[in-house]
Amino acid sequence: MAAGSVNPFNLSDSEEETERRPDGADIERSPSDGPQGQSTNPFSPQADSEPAVLLLSSTRTSPSVEGISVSTAAAAAVGGNAETRLPVDVIAAQLLRDQYILTALEFHTELLEAGRELPRLRDYFSNPGNFERQSGTPPACKEQGLGPGGALNRAGSISTLDSLDFARYSDDGNRESDEKVAVLEFELRKAKETIQALRANLTQAAECDNPSQERKNFKSSPEIQEPIRSLEKRALNFLVNEYLLKNEYKLSAITFSDENDDQDFELWDDVGLNIPKPPDLVQLYRNCGNSMLSLRETVDVAVGVEAGELAGDCISQQPMQKTETIQQTEVVEELEYQISLLNNEKQTLAEQIKKLQSEIQELKKNVSAPLSVAMEMGQSRLDSAEDRASLDNGQYLDIRRVTGQEEGKDTSANPASAPAPATPTPHHSKLKSQPPYSKEPVQLDRPNRKLSPAFQQALLSFCRMSADSRLGSEVSRIADSEESVMLMLGRCLPHIVPNVLLAKREELIPLILCTACLHPEPKERDQLLHILFNLIKRPDDEQRQMILTGCVAFARHVGPTRVEAELLPQCWEQINHKYPERRLLVAEACGALAPYLPKEIRSSLVLSMLQQMLAEDKADLVREAVVKSLGIIMAYIDDPDKYSQGFEMMLLSLGDPSERVVNATHQVFIPAFAAWTTELGNLQSLLIPSLLSRIEKLLKQGEHGLDEHKLHMFLSALQSMIPPLFAVVLQNAPFTSRAKLQGEAPTIEVTRFPRPASPLQDVATIVGSREQLALLLQLYDHQLVHEGTTGWDSLLWVVNQLLPQLIEIVGRINVTSSTCVHEFSRFFWRLCRTFGKIFTNTKVKPQFQEILRLSEENVDASDGNGILTKATVPIYATGVLTCYNQDEDRKLLVGFLEDVMTTLSLSHAPLDSLKASFVELGANPAYHELLLTVLWYGVVHTSALVRCTAARMFELLVKGVNETLVAQRVVPALITLSSDPEISVRISTIPAFGTIMETVTQKELLERVKMQLASFLEDPQYQDQHSLHMEIIKTFGRVGPNAEPRFRDEFVLPHLHKLALANNVQTAENKRIDIATQLFEAYSALSCCFISEDLMVNHFLPGLRCLRADMEHFSPEHEVILSSMIKECELKVENKGVGEAQGSMSIAASLVGEDAKTKFLSKMGQLTTSGAMLANVFQRKK
Repeated sequence: MAAGSVNPFNLSDSEEETERRPDGADIERSPSDGPQGQSTNPFSPQADSEPAVLLLSSTRTSPSVEGISVSTAAAAAVGGNAETRLPVDVIAAQLLRDQYILTALEFHTELLEAGRELPRLRDYFSNPGNFERQSGTPPACKEQGLGPGGALNRAGSISTLDSLDFARYSDDGNRESDEKVAVLEFELRKAKETIQALRANLTQAAECDNPSQERKNFKSSPEIQEPIRSLEKRALNFLVNEYLLKNEYKLSAITFSDENDDQDFELWDDVGLNIPKPPDLVQLYRNCGNSMLSLRETVDVAVGVEAGELAGDCISQQPMQKTETIQQTEVVEELEYQISLLNNEKQTLAEQIKKLQSEIQELKKNVSAPLSVAMEMGQSRLDSAEDRASLDNGQYLDIRRVTGQEEGKDTSANPASAPAPATPTPHHSKLKSQPPYSKEPVQLDRPNRKLSPAFQQALLSFCRMSADSRLGSEVSRIADSEESVMLMLGRCLPHIVPNVLLAKREELIPLILCTACLHPEPKERDQLLHILFNLIKRPDDEQRQMILTGCVAFARHVGPTRVEAELLPQCWEQINHKYPERRLLVAEACGALAPYLPKEIRSSLVLSMLQQMLAEDKADLVREAVVKSLGIIMAYIDDPDKYSQGFEMMLLSLGDPSERVVNATHQVFIPAFAAWTTELGNLQSLLIPSLLSRIEKLLKQGEHGLDEHKLHMFLSALQSMIPPLFAVVLQNAPFTSRAKLQGEAPTIEVTRFPRPASPLQDVATIVGSREQLALLLQLYDHQLVHEGTTGWDSLLWVVNQLLPQLIEIVGRINVTSSTCVHEFSRFFWRLCRTFGKIFTNTKVKPQFQEILRLSEENVDASDGNGILTKATVPIYATGVLTCYNQDEDRKLLVGFLEDVMTTLSLSHAPLDSLKASFVELGANPAYHELLLTVLWYGVVHTSALVRCTAARMFELLVKGVNETLVAQRVVPALITLSSDPEISVRISTIPAFGTIMETVTQKELLERVKMQLASFLEDPQYQDQHSLHMEIIKTFGRVGPNAEPRFRDEFVLPHLHKLALANNVQTAENKRIDIATQLFEAYSALSCCFISEDLMVNHFLPGLRCLRADMEHFSPEHEVILSSMIKECELKVENKGVGEAQGSMSIAASLVGEDAKTKFLSKMGQLTTSGAMLANVFQRKK
């Protein structure tokens, strides 16, 4: 080292290394370095022009080469110049580059203590990403060629340096623990800062999550409740859960927690608000009445709280509870005293208001006389009172307020917003006191000068004023009365509107409406209303609401005649507008204006407009709004002749292709139409019978193909009429006159009625109130149990006409149509739930049981069994017997299904009705245990026919049952049946075993099923069982494409090959044809699967060749297709041999760019067979 060189670092270099280098030179200097005595300072001008060695060279190969120290490198860099000082940023950069992280951290801490923070180190240690490398080599190490051993790993928790080998990078192993603690404390502090910042941001976002416009709306309309925010909801959820737990409502707390599974109720911080936990619900309830502070004097603020402070506060509050109670009592007394003071002040102010109003009356009387001193004093007092009042109070016409004749409301109830009519507001008095000023000539204060008038006029001409233009003439004329103001607005608004931004034009709506209401010229009013409807090119939802609100206010103010003459023509003009938003405005306006139109216009012009839009408009949103407006119109029509038109529009809207329109029909139109029909007395006599007759006609026409969409349309309309039908039954009952509420109303169970699709389908809404409904229900149940239905015509119609007709319709639908079965099941379920359990048990079930007639003597009678094969069975089981879920109801359902299974099996009848019942019930997991109980009854039945039926039913149930039940209940039952003495029972289990292989993933279950199927195929006793082989091949073809690949490769394909070989030597021609046909279908299905090269060569191709040999004799058309399949397979195998194909490929995978079946059919189209032969290729050989 040069004599004057000073080592600026004191790190890991040892003194021995220095002694071994007497010249002090760096051993890593490049060959281009000069002599030892020459300076190699990289910052010198010479260093810039030649490739001198870099400071703290990073050409080392491993961080373990610690002999090359930072001090020596620095000394070499200085190279004898003792006076040169290195910038601290260069030192920090080199430390970070060489991964001396702890040294850099110490350096950073010392600089902070000295008040010299370095941005490079601050940014490095404040970025957690620098310490998040899980594995591999750090970027710095990669640049230097370091191996994986130099990686800086982190622990699995927070981004820390705790995975660093401190002893390896430090010159003092004893300081390892201290340094590690320092690093962890530093990062903990950084993490806390980050958490506090995030919580503060979250609180700020929660405070600002409502748009400003919404908050203004809520402030202007206090009756409208502001929607709950997400963070408020989480905080309330936490308090509610805490209350439930404290008060031993454990089941409710568990249910509440399950319904809010996205929230951790154990930790208040999970709520996310940067505020301390509030008191519990009980404390909040007790204190809710004590806060009497004005809303204007209180604001909500977010408080940042350290985690440690919360616990301390909570602990310190407990011993001081009594003291706080005393303090709160004192606060309450103080507030009550302040309330009394405020009441006294209120009375004083009221007296002053009366005094001012009397002075106003005096001023009005003296309005024509010159102003006196006394009037000036009164006016000054009046002005001071106006300053305290609202700036726009009384200046404009309040079109939102309805007159007393329309609404019957007392406007004096709110004196602040609606003064008494006899007492004009101060502003009106002031406005009326101005005409004397305008009518009297204005006296100008002229100067005492003798200028000629011509000179004065010429001099004033230099003032740039223009009264020649339209705007200039308007500006030069000041309106001197209310009428002239309206005239001026009518002239100016058409010129103002086009120059206002589209986004702000709704601000002009009040001005346009007021002018249109008060303008004396009809032509100008028409122009203004035209401007209103064309104000915005494509109004959005909020803008349409504003325009509609204005239209309703206009209608309230001007009356039905002017609405018909002025507003409706505007709607008619827009009915075919090119923009759907404008047509949507028309559709909504027709409904909103319905209460304010003449009744003749409602049922003629408006109804025709809506009917035209419903039939012709192409926009779903427009038709949806039309349907809702039609529902409103139906509530205001009183012309009975319009019933047929309304019925046609109901059917038209139900058949609409848009789901939005159909939903609106069920939610709004049908309830309103049913209410009108009820008033006409046509609900039971005309409306419901019309729908039933259409369903019957549809079933007659659909013997060869039922239109399920129309059936759903009619049946859903019937289902929407169940609530109004029940309301008719209640309101026309013998006990209706006694239904007077006295005392507390009885309660209604939450699950008493099905959930309504809309409030209009709620029976309580139809009847009038929930209390009235509760009273009627109590009398309804009592009447059914004790007094019967004598004289109850509306209920007798349901029992004697509606139910028999419905049951007859049910018996005529196709039982194999799962859609029809489901629709009717849902209808009967809603009917029974609405009319109640007593009605279901005493009126509905007996009618079904009478028709089904399940008994021993009917087992062999064809008449008794015919009904059991129809859809009556599944609809009764799933629509009636599942309405209520108590033990006796479940036992009745189990017994019914067992009887049906036994009867159908013993009479050799089709099982479609039983299958439909299992499919419909199996869709609900709540009935899986019940169905397994029914099947176990069949498993242990003495008749082999019933056991066969049970085995086949398992196939339907396996797909929906969870694997636990399959392992515990299904597989043991199937194993039992597979060892049955009757061979037919054993064969019946094969489809269920195949379905298990297709749906279950547990290896143990799959192995058990695989062993059972293998016993069927390999046991000598089954070698000649033709029906068993047919069932197995059919099952393989069905489940093979979806089964586990290993099961398909190791089991299905090899056994199909064996069966094809055995079929070649089959002597019975009929059996050989049947097996060959089933094999062809199985191989066709499996050809689209992923097949490896070995399986292709060893099993798939040989099986196809065996099958082709069979088809050569019996079905030449099948033989042509098989030859094409074999050529495809051989071609793929050859391509794999030359490396052109990748891996193991399926036949379907080779058909690139097309669906496998499409390509396969295109191959078939190239064959030389006839069209008739190709049409029957995949049909079973008869």
